[in-house]
Amino acid sequence: MRAVEWIDDRLRMIDQRQIPFALETVNYEDYVEVARAITDMVVRGAPAIGVSAAYGMALATRQSAATDVPALLADLDTAAGVMKAARPTAVNLAWAVDHVMDVARSAAFTTPDEIRAALLDEAHRMAEDDVRTNKQIGEYGAVLIKDGDTILHHCNTGFLATVDYGTALGIIRTAHEQGKHIHVLLDETRPRLQGARLSAWECEQLGIPYDIIPDTAAGFYMRRGEVNVVMFGADRVAANGDVVNKIGSYQIAVLGHENGIPVYSAMPISTVDLTMPDGDAIPIEERDPGEVRAPYGCDIVPAHFHARNPAFDITPHRYLSGIVTECGIVLPPFTENLRKTVESKT
Repeated sequence: MRAVEWIDDRLRMIDQRQIPFALETVNYEDYVEVARAITDMVVRGAPAIGVSAAYGMALATRQSAATDVPALLADLDTAAGVMKAARPTAVNLAWAVDHVMDVARSAAFTTPDEIRAALLDEAHRMAEDDVRTNKQIGEYGAVLIKDGDTILHHCNTGFLATVDYGTALGIIRTAHEQGKHIHVLLDETRPRLQGARLSAWECEQLGIPYDIIPDTAAGFYMRRGEVNVVMFGADRVAANGDVVNKIGSYQIAVLGHENGIPVYSAMPISTVDLTMPDGDAIPIEERDPGEVRAPYGCDIVPAHFHARNPAFDITPHRYLSGIVTECGIVLPPFTENLRKTVESKT
């Protein structure tokens, strides 16, 4: 089962809000509902969000009653705005929407039905590309993991965060499948606990040894010499190599650097945004403070207590040992080497 899949003319997603206690799926036929699912984190993870958005745009073509190309493109412009607003930080979402809009605007299409077919085909292609890309990331990144290593991993970057296989957790999966004896320390990743809930569930399925640790315990294990490498994903990477990722990534990168531990971020090249000169130029999503006060509806403080809830933080490139992509491991200087890598891909 894939995290995101087209089944019986509908988009099916694993409902990640239910894991690890239940494995449930939700079906969508309305692009507005797909956008809401992205906002509500039924689906999450930059690659999975991007492919979901592409399928959402394919649904939008089917919902449109347009009988000519200009009218359909107008309806798609509306859908694109709704989809992009679902989560502003992860660049894969906007990238995917812009990409399918470019396909829709192709001069090769003369009827709305041709566009409808083309957008669905493109969404299928993007889904298959995501799986291939993730496996390539895993192959490149696994060389960074030695037999006997303990890896500190943040958030969830496995098959649930992608169409299938995963990025940073996909690297760990590849190392495990190669027969390396490894152990993973999983940050809880508060407030939504993607590490404790999702990454631990994936490790259970794959038979990868792991321990969940409090977010605040990362430095404790690093200082004791119990961490050999730090790995996390990315939701957007600036031209200079600054990485915007799930909140908490910055602090473990700083701690890793301070303790002489290599720190790697893993993502597809589509996550690199060369239009952003550095991380400070990237918008950071602020989510409902209620997620902090009452994660998953469980009250831990009174509802009137003040809280703030940034979804992402910025890891300056100086704390990264490298960036793992499907094109290989990008090393410093990132400003030069990231651009070369992106241009070689395109």
